[in-house]
Amino acid sequence: MKETYGLIATFDTTPRFYSACEKVRDAGYSQWDALTPFPIHGLDAAMGVRRSKVPRFSLAGGITGFVTGMSFIWWASAYEYALVVGGKPYFSPMYAFPVAYELTILFTAFATIIGMFLLNGLPMHYHPVLKAPQFVRATDDRFYIVIEARDPKFDAARTRALLEQSGGKDIAELEE
Repeated sequence: MKETYGLIATFDTTPRFYSACEKVRDAGYSQWDALTPFPIHGLDAAMGVRRSKVPRFSLAGGITGFVTGMSFIWWASAYEYALVVGGKPYFSPMYAFPVAYELTILFTAFATIIGMFLLNGLPMHYHPVLKAPQFVRATDDRFYIVIEARDPKFDAARTRALLEQSGGKDIAELEE
């Protein structure tokens, strides 16, 4: 026998779905998701989702790239290949800037991708929601709320009642 992953509920209209997300958020659930066929403005706030931490990875990558570029040119010019040609200084930020700029962009891109993968738990080759027969319409015209069984507030009967009161239809149990 397989374990229960959670409950999935279907919603027909955007306003009803948005309202249901607010009710689930207000009920105190933390391990749940909203699945829509198109972006809905303000849904993050309705779900109580905080700002992403990916920009922090990007900033750290950018700073690391800039410092690496400047440090490399400084090391190469002042120590490894210390040549005085025409009275130029051993190090000048003006000449190091193109390398630092390129490394800033490169490290920012890599840090952003790595941060996104880590925070999203990727790669994930399978998700239990994909087994739900009604989920085929998720990219067409239906909205879904999935509340996971690992949520501390999850109780199958109470969670089902909350989804029914919120206007959810075709409420089904998902298997792991």
